[in-house]
Amino acid sequence: MVVEVAYASPTEQVIMTIDDAESGISIEQAIEASGILARFPEIDLAVNKVGIFGKAGKLDQKMDAGDRVEIYRPLIADPKAARKKKAKKEPETAE
Repeated sequence: MVVEVAYASPTEQVIMTIDDAESGISIEQAIEASGILARFPEIDLAVNKVGIFGKAGKLDQKMDAGDRVEIYRPLIADPKAARKKKAKKEPETAE
């Protein structure tokens, strides 16, 4: 079966295809088989979260044909805190 593994560094986006993946391959096995860990040594599967098509997954989760594993980078800033900080900087508008 065919599955894909995707990762985006700050400077590069990569989707690697595995054409001969075994039926029932796990997310972790697909990541390892893709060779993406050698290309991006900063990926740490103990830290980076993973998912399939934007839905969070676990490393031992089984994949279906056509699935795309996504490896997510840690957030640089908390989105809620960033919105609050931005809201404080914006000037108030008079109505």
